[in-house]
Amino acid sequence: MAACEYKQVNTKEVIGDDVSLNYQEDSCSWKPFLRQILVVSGTCTVYFICGLYMGAPTVYLPQLRKEPNSTVITDEMASWISSGCSYGALPWVFIHSAAVSVFGRKYTSASTFVYITVISIAFYFCNTPKHLLIFQISLGAPYSAALTVSITILAEYASPKYRGIFLGLKVATLYWGIWVSNAIGTFFHWKYIPVFGFVCSLYNLTVFLWPESPLWLASKGRFEECKISHRWLKGTGKIAEIELENLISTYSKAESLGEETNGNKLALKFFKTLIKKSFYRPLLVSFLSIAMYNLSGKIICSIYAIEIIKKISDSESTAYVAMLILDGVTVFSMYFGCLLIKLLRRRTLLFWSSSISIIFLFALSIYLYLVNISIFNENKIVSILLLVGFSISVSCGPVIMSVSLYGELVPMKHKREATVLISLFFIFLQSSLLKNAPFIFKYFKMHGMFLFFGVSMTTCWFLLYKYLPETKDKTLQEIEDYFKDVNKNSK
Repeated sequence: MAACEYKQVNTKEVIGDDVSLNYQEDSCSWKPFLRQILVVSGTCTVYFICGLYMGAPTVYLPQLRKEPNSTVITDEMASWISSGCSYGALPWVFIHSAAVSVFGRKYTSASTFVYITVISIAFYFCNTPKHLLIFQISLGAPYSAALTVSITILAEYASPKYRGIFLGLKVATLYWGIWVSNAIGTFFHWKYIPVFGFVCSLYNLTVFLWPESPLWLASKGRFEECKISHRWLKGTGKIAEIELENLISTYSKAESLGEETNGNKLALKFFKTLIKKSFYRPLLVSFLSIAMYNLSGKIICSIYAIEIIKKISDSESTAYVAMLILDGVTVFSMYFGCLLIKLLRRRTLLFWSSSISIIFLFALSIYLYLVNISIFNENKIVSILLLVGFSISVSCGPVIMSVSLYGELVPMKHKREATVLISLFFIFLQSSLLKNAPFIFKYFKMHGMFLFFGVSMTTCWFLLYKYLPETKDKTLQEIEDYFKDVNKNSK
């Protein structure tokens, strides 16, 4: 892309009482948006490939079981394969969190993109359950990067007015990958999945066109590079220059730079950070949003789609058709939710959509329980419609927002520590649910599973309603200042 020729802007005058004076907009204000799209599209490709490979066990396990002379795949092995990605991500959370701080966002992403290309090739040559388990565990590295590096990039590179949409798109792209994987496995041999993933991974080479994160450059005291990067990404408009001025002002303090660069005091800094109200309050709110996403049951319904629908409808052909319908509805609803994020306040969208999701979860539980005790015979159409209603409502809000909110909530100065803790919590909760899902199906039945998710989601709803602030169109610094103001008011 050709570089814009920026006109000089006196940011101190921009912040003054009369912002219309001594201010000139950059002459190509549309280019920063396209540059942000370049970064976002490359980052979302990671989510797409992770979704592609996470959804693969849904279709390749049934195919492998049907192959003649194939190795017997036990339910225990199948559960490990389905949850292997999440467990494999645990150690990488620490590696990526350290790398993104030391080497920056751009080069950490570049190494992840190369790794994805390599494991895509390895996936193609997997033939046994052990090989597939090893692959799923190795997939933990890019999945960890998606939770740590990619969310950091989307939060820091995007302008406040686009940040909500971009953060929502990443989760939609993950489920888009699951849908494509299921579609390929339904109509073709599963080996086409890694071939498609390899082709998609080549697009990630666009990472070398990115600048480094302005926030990371500022944290290292490289303020001139920070200005260049920030203006390349966000232009020199009034709002962008105010954001840049606040960013440089925050990190120009000796204390801030010392905290970021003194590696000998990282452990002490970590424990001091934990007891700060300005840190643990947004952290706990982030935990709640992560819990709402996982305890909604949507990820379970996607990874174990065929098994769940077969238990409800008792028909394999119906299960495959319903799986593709539900996946399609999920992806469409997520992209529609991204549009709603732009139109509605965060809290309004999250709480209304999650309320409807909770109603559908309880309706599914009651309906399937009545079927289980033979009050009336099951109607497949009713079951599928209830699942579709749940998928639409949960995808429009909780799924795309719950995971994204922590990218906005965590304090900029303590992003490394917060990212580690939130990612560990996310991965541990998700991996535990995926690993134990077959046990839940067997002993609690479908109605018990939906009841559990309904009660859990309701609990998260009430807590988030009380503590979650509005973040729409606010800079990361403004959101951080909100929690500081809360602390002052609570004293």
